[in-house]
Amino acid sequence: MKEIKAVIQTAVLDKVLRALYGINGLPGCTVSYVHGYRRSGSGHADSMLEHEERAKLEIVVNDSDSKKAVDAILENARTGSPGDGKIFVIECPDVVSIRTGESGSSAV
Repeated sequence: MKEIKAVIQTAVLDKVLRALYGINGLPGCTVSYVHGYRRSGSGHADSMLEHEERAKLEIVVNDSDSKKAVDAILENARTGSPGDGKIFVIECPDVVSIRTGESGSSAV
């Protein structure tokens, strides 16, 4: 299993969620609104920290769905502007459903 975390612009959130929803087998997605900072390229101290609200998506998928989910995020979150965001793909050794106690792929 893989955990996919993506930090994207809030303006493209609906478009990305619609694309993810269209992928059969994807269980769902957690969305949080986050603030962060990035360094600007100008090098001036007053412009070093730029921050805006972003959306953070978190999805745990079976390995076979990982590429489809990443591609959907890439295609729908890319504006071509600085600050489009990042996608992180992380190995997820286990998942446990709190409600049922199931673990592994069946808990996804």
